[in-house]
Amino acid sequence: MGPPLDPWLTITSPLNFVGTGTVNFSVAANTTGVARSTSFPVAGQTVIVTQWAAGTVFVPVAPCRVADTRYPDGPFGGPVMSGGSSRSFAIPQSACGIPNSALGYSLNVTVVPAGPLSFLTLSPTGQPRPLVSTLNSFTGKVVANAALVPAGTAGSIDVFVTDQSHVILDINGYFAPAGASGGLDFYPLTPCRVADTRGATGPFGGPSILAANTRNFAVPSSACNVPGTAMAYSLNATVVPHGALQYLTLWPTGQSQPGVSTLNSFDGTIVANAAIVPAGNAGYISAYVTDETDLILDINGYFAAPGTGGMSFYPVTPCRIADTRNPTGTFGGPILSADGTRSFPVPSAGCSIPSTAQAYSLNATVVPSGPLSFLTLWPTGESQPFVSTLNSFQGLIVANAALVPSGTGGAVSAFVTDQTHLILDIDGFFAP
Repeated sequence: MGPPLDPWLTITSPLNFVGTGTVNFSVAANTTGVARSTSFPVAGQTVIVTQWAAGTVFVPVAPCRVADTRYPDGPFGGPVMSGGSSRSFAIPQSACGIPNSALGYSLNVTVVPAGPLSFLTLSPTGQPRPLVSTLNSFTGKVVANAALVPAGTAGSIDVFVTDQSHVILDINGYFAPAGASGGLDFYPLTPCRVADTRGATGPFGGPSILAANTRNFAVPSSACNVPGTAMAYSLNATVVPHGALQYLTLWPTGQSQPGVSTLNSFDGTIVANAAIVPAGNAGYISAYVTDETDLILDINGYFAAPGTGGMSFYPVTPCRIADTRNPTGTFGGPILSADGTRSFPVPSAGCSIPSTAQAYSLNATVVPSGPLSFLTLWPTGESQPFVSTLNSFQGLIVANAALVPSGTGGAVSAFVTDQTHLILDIDGFFAP
């Protein structure tokens, strides 16, 4: 049938079609770290071939600073990134002990812009920059967001910024080939509130955390049915500061406090950020704050040794699932109305996500019409949980990462308290 369109695609058996239409089939997994696909016409048919990335396991590491462009010039230091520029960071060559075999990374990225920053995008080096964003800072303030990023050429990732900004990269784990030593599977949970220091005094309630203080939380002892075998937690941390908050840091209890930050709120606004946090002594995690604040911790899953119900992570090139600013449609408009709920069938979005996916690694961005109390994402078909994914009380564009279990028909549901546009990007999925 002639030479294949891509060097990885070779079809030797006859293809017999009748009529017209589209035929999809998959070939064996590849080891490039991300899924890839191609299409070609055959006798009136469009044949789409998808080659999935190999499933990976998660290996947690003590939170570690990979790069900070505020440092002296170097591969993981300065200079500041200029507007409209990209820069590659070879993460396995950093001081964080990440092996060359890593196929993806669990990162926290923080920007310190010189002024308004339209957006920053993280993507695997060697691939075209995807039409997605990781975070925004239109007011020019310090902003952080979590991201699962596939490894690119030589294990590197690309950082693109639309406007001049310093960039900080922290890491809390990596994804390795199945069977890797210390590798963990993901076990999704219905989103659940672990702790809220605004509540009555107790192990998972008040009091507020005072400035320059640390507090420990025994996650398996919460009401969220997290087993003691969990080795890392997929959390959403929200701060309600009593004034300016320089930073919050989460890390495994029993280890030295790392020189990283989880989020910042220099103007004292309510801020949320996702984080994968390794479990410490007796399953505890520690939280340090530079300034007095209340802290809310929600959980949507955990990582533990491979076993029944455990899932592998399949990275994909970051892809836009939905954008309600687009024309009306399943993955477009209209804008979400106040107190409105809408479901998105992720496998139908055209981002090469199979119906077997049981959880998604998403990045949610809101473009509110005014103040937005909160957005919540959860699996369609289940009751709306008492958690929040992000907040925008100032009516600003805000992004946050989230690991969201899939619901009925592979869909996820979104609830918003106030009118807003919603953008959903995906960088991978979890499946058996």
